[in-house]
Parts: sequence; structure tokens; C-alpha cells
Amino acid sequence: MLPELSPLTFVGGLLLVYAALAIVFTFVFKSRSAVPLSRRRPDAAPQTSSLTRLTDQAVHALNKGVRRGGAGILNRDKLDAAGLKKGPGDYLLMAGALTFAAVVAGFLMGGAFFAVLLLVLTPVALVLSLNVVVSRRRRKFDEQVPDTLQMFTGGLRAGHSLLRAIDAAAQENEAPMAEELNRVVNETRIGRDLGESLDEVARRTDNEDFGWIARSVEIHREVGGDLAEVLDHVGETIRDRTQIRGQVRALSAEGRISAIVLMALPVVMFAALTFLNPFYARVFTSTLPGYLMIAAAAVLLAIGGFWLSRLIKPKF
Repeated sequence: MLPELSPLTFVGGLLLVYAALAIVFTFVFKSRSAVPLSRRRPDAAPQTSSLTRLTDQAVHALNKGVRRGGAGILNRDKLDAAGLKKGPGDYLLMAGALTFAAVVAGFLMGGAFFAVLLLVLTPVALVLSLNVVVSRRRRKFDEQVPDTLQMFTGGLRAGHSLLRAIDAAAQENEAPMAEELNRVVNETRIGRDLGESLDEVARRTDNEDFGWIARSVEIHREVGGDLAEVLDHVGETIRDRTQIRGQVRALSAEGRISAIVLMALPVVMFAALTFLNPFYARVFTSTLPGYLMIAAAAVLLAIGGFWLSRLIKPKF
């Protein structure tokens, strides 16, 4: 049986959860596209609440800490790769609020053990979600590269400059390709070298095919020649690689599904056992041998997951 909580503890926990959710949706997800008050009413003094100022100061301090720390799980490069527009401080604040809400909810539903478990699992789930967003964005970018390269060659043969062809391809494409090409155009217009901007796109999206395009542009700028013809040859190679990549993904699909089932089955079975037979599951959640078995299972699952990920991710 779960320990009974006093009504005061329950009400206090609910208030803390609501406060955390209010911070997330009011300040983190607040729209930045609206016309600010300073433009709508130039004579009006800016009005900000104490909570808004406190939140802005916290976000500013977190952003400074992330810039000082450089690399990490959550940095500016990671957010750029995911296509997210806000700073790292916003997402750190949101992650903290969600973790706090999950810990309170876990304590109210299952006691201290579930609170500690959610304290560990919530940040891990948020990091994994960010990695999934990055992976999906890069996969979609990979699919758009061949058509985008064809747009480049079409624009060059029509008599446009390379920058104008990139701008036209950005207007015709969808995200994430449109976002990346617009960024290249904007950076070039303020003085950055075009080759550096293209190399940065290839690095940010982890796309080797786009890196070939950037190197082709650099070689053409050094030795001259017909860039459209060079890009046509590069496009043929990229299309062949894309076809092979699709075949590899199709052949490895069964292995990926098997890996997902093998990783999810112990977790699902433990969760079902906890809810269907709490008395039997109490051995794992209230005794030292149970804690040691859960820790050993987590370590073995992590090792097995890493091994399976290497098996189903061929390099070619």
C-alpha cells in the first residue's frame, strides 16, 4: 500500500506543479512575433512584472553560463541543428520546470522512489527528444539535397549568379532546407564568405553530400570553369548515394524494429507489473536488492542499446 499523504501536502504539491507549468507556458512559450508595446505606443513606459524580470534575468544568466561553458549537452550548436530559435537558457529553464513538475507528480503518485526516478528520467527524456528532433531534421535535409542541387544548376544555366540561385532555391524549398539557405544568403550579404557559410551548413546538418557542394563551389572559385556542369556530376553521385542509402535503410528496418522491441519490452513489463501487482513489484521499489537489480538492469540495457545501435547503423 502506498503511504497516505496529508491534504496539506497534496494541495501544496498541486500548487507547485501549477506554478511550474505557468512559468513554462507564460514565459518560455511566449510568442516573440507580436509587435512590441514600444512600437505600438512609443510614449508608453514599458511595463514588466517582477516575475517577468526575474525570469529574464534567469534566462540571461543561463545563456551566459552556456556560452562560458562552450560544448555540452545543450548548447547553441545543438539548438541550431534542431532548428530551434530560442536561446539555451530558455530551454534550460523549461527543462527545470518540467523536471520539477514531474518530481512533484511522481512523489504524489508513488512516493519518494518515483520522485527520484522521475528526477533522473525527465532530463534524459528531454535530451533524447532533442536528439530525435535533430535526427529528423537532418534526415529531411538529406532528402532535399538532390532537388536543391538541381535548382542550383537550373538557376546557373538561366544566367543567375550562384548567390541568386541559392536565394531562388530557398524560396522554392521547405524547411529545413529553406531555413539553411536563407541563413547562407543573409550571412553572405553581411560580409561572410559564401564558401564558409556553405561549409557551416554542411557541418550543422552533418550532411556529407552538401559538403561536396561546398567544396565544388570553392574549387570553381579558384580554377574557374562551368559550375553548372560540375554540379550536375556531383548531383549524379548524390542521387546514386541516396538510392543506396534507401536500400540500406530498407534492409536494416527489421533490425531496427527488433532493437526497439528488445529495449522497450523490459521497461513496459516493469511498468505493467508495477500497476497490475504492486505487492510483487514492491520488492524492487522498497528493498536494497531491488534497487541493485534495477541499477544492474539499467546498465545492461544501456550497454545492449549501444551495441544494437552499432549493429543497425551501417557505414558506407
